[in-house]
Amino acid sequence: MTEHLLSFGHGYSAQALAELLLPEGWHITATTRSAEKAQALAAPGVTPVIWPGSDLGTALASATHLLISAAPGPDGDPVLAALEYQIAQQSAHLEWVGYLSTTGVYGDHAGEWVDETTPLSPSTKRGEARVRAEAAWQSLAKRTRLPLHIFRLAGIYGPGRGPFSKVRNGTARRIIKKNQLFSRIHVADIAQVLEASIRQPRPGAIYNLCDNDPAPPEDVIAYAAELLGLPIPPAIPFEEADMTPMARSFYAESKKVRNTLITSELGVELLYPDYRTGLQALLATED
Repeated sequence: MTEHLLSFGHGYSAQALAELLLPEGWHITATTRSAEKAQALAAPGVTPVIWPGSDLGTALASATHLLISAAPGPDGDPVLAALEYQIAQQSAHLEWVGYLSTTGVYGDHAGEWVDETTPLSPSTKRGEARVRAEAAWQSLAKRTRLPLHIFRLAGIYGPGRGPFSKVRNGTARRIIKKNQLFSRIHVADIAQVLEASIRQPRPGAIYNLCDNDPAPPEDVIAYAAELLGLPIPPAIPFEEADMTPMARSFYAESKKVRNTLITSELGVELLYPDYRTGLQALLATED
């Protein structure tokens, strides 16, 4: 039987996974909200569906795998809100379900380490929504034996999502906040972790997805400038920085995230173990 991935909210990370699965003969049904995005997603093996607005009954009935990367909204997880009963009915036929969450569920740890066993204490509304969504999926899995896997993603970067354009056009800023540390992950490493989990499912598993080098955000900007041979943007104290509420909220949390489980259990060797190797590769692909 052809392996069939039904991907909800088929965005940046899901598309990277699709690039690995399509050459292996997978069929992928990908949901998106707009006709323009649906047209862009269309590729051999990818069937784009505008959803909400389309009936997914046939796709769900034939799916062997589900990937959920749609963000929770005011009414909770949009996939469960619309399709919880139908997914429950198909749970016995599904081999793997992946839910893409965020390391924001851990909240602020003042620059200290967290791992998958760390209690969840989000400090932002986005983090709180993710905790509720994780719990809702876990509740469904407990009731139906849905083969659920939760992936908590750090800050995502990759092709088209790097600091180089801002450094080039002079809008990059090195905002300094004492003891501020972020974890990151290259989108290609997200894809390979997801594929490794698909090949080695462990229902109930939770994995942190990040590289080996939590680092201050100003260091990443400075390194990008060095790679480009441009002046390092000046430092701006956090208290004096003009930032949107969304941007400022990212600085409400500081932590270092452990990724030991993806290497020890799934055997993943990161392609980009730190931001330096990742940025070097991004720049090389631009040239």
